[in-house]
Amino acid sequence: MTDPRVKKAAEILVNHSTKVKKGDYVVINGEVSATPLILEVYKLVLKKGAFPISHISLPGMTYNYFNLASDAQLKKFPELAMEETKKADVYIAIYGSSNTRELTNINPKKISIRQKVLEPIKYQRLKKRWVLYEFPTESLAQEADMSLDEFEDFVYGATNLDWKKESKKMHRAFNIMSKGKKVRIVHDDTDLTFSIKGRKFILADGSYNMPDGEIFTAPVETSANGYISFSFPTIYAGKEVDGISLVFKNGKVIKATAKKNESLLKTLIATDEGSRRLGEFGIGLNYNLKKYIKQILFDEKIGGTIHLALGSAYEECKGINKSALHWDMIKDLRKGGKIYLDGKLVSKNGKFL
Repeated sequence: MTDPRVKKAAEILVNHSTKVKKGDYVVINGEVSATPLILEVYKLVLKKGAFPISHISLPGMTYNYFNLASDAQLKKFPELAMEETKKADVYIAIYGSSNTRELTNINPKKISIRQKVLEPIKYQRLKKRWVLYEFPTESLAQEADMSLDEFEDFVYGATNLDWKKESKKMHRAFNIMSKGKKVRIVHDDTDLTFSIKGRKFILADGSYNMPDGEIFTAPVETSANGYISFSFPTIYAGKEVDGISLVFKNGKVIKATAKKNESLLKTLIATDEGSRRLGEFGIGLNYNLKKYIKQILFDEKIGGTIHLALGSAYEECKGINKSALHWDMIKDLRKGGKIYLDGKLVSKNGKFL
């Protein structure tokens, strides 16, 4: 018997997040460990009179691709995938990793090469109605230091919400930040300013990610000045980078250090011209999420945190930074952190004043 929480999650993804309607072409990408949710989404899409197209990844596929693919294969642009993306109306990705460390020993340069090749498809997908979901698996539960039962409660407690009510709660922060032009983030090890003039904040209330609960925008690419140290490790391509500190001058990272895997940090920010600049500034507003679990889809939504992404900006925010990289890093402001907007203190200790 299917867990009723899985059915509820599927209903949110299909009806609320992507608003699937009759006649839509719906691409469903997922991992086999997320089969229960993928199947429920597939059934709902059919009941809507839409047309599902599914791609299911098996454990080991990604590792073997990067381990065995030749340089020519890495650099080959997938024309078929682009044609499918162009014709699709909806894109639903349901992750459910069976091994979060699968790519630990893969050369990050190979991953960076492939990301550059796939960049046009990424931007094409962002024009669609899309949503990402992280299905609870044993592997993810282990990363979060929880049993699977505990982790399932954690996930569904942050996703199976009344998103219309959540949206109303988040509107206060959205309305405040949408009126400003200059942001300053201050903490013991941080003093960073950047401009958001002419940019647009997006209220993320279950329409793009699940869990959701944030507002985000695109900083002006040449405006960041100062320094910031991030609170939590970030996982990229199966590798944990911890103790990241960045120094910005006129929008560009001029110094990047990390206590763990600093070489990966430096490799990734050298991906292209846009990878040294900010593509996103987000504020976490999901106060059902309190614990860091090493999964960015959850961690960037933690109420009382902010996150900055190096690399590509979202066009819907009127951002123009282009990059094959989009790497989110989280700063916890719940103990002593402050956000200033146009010189006025608007948030302290993770709460809007």
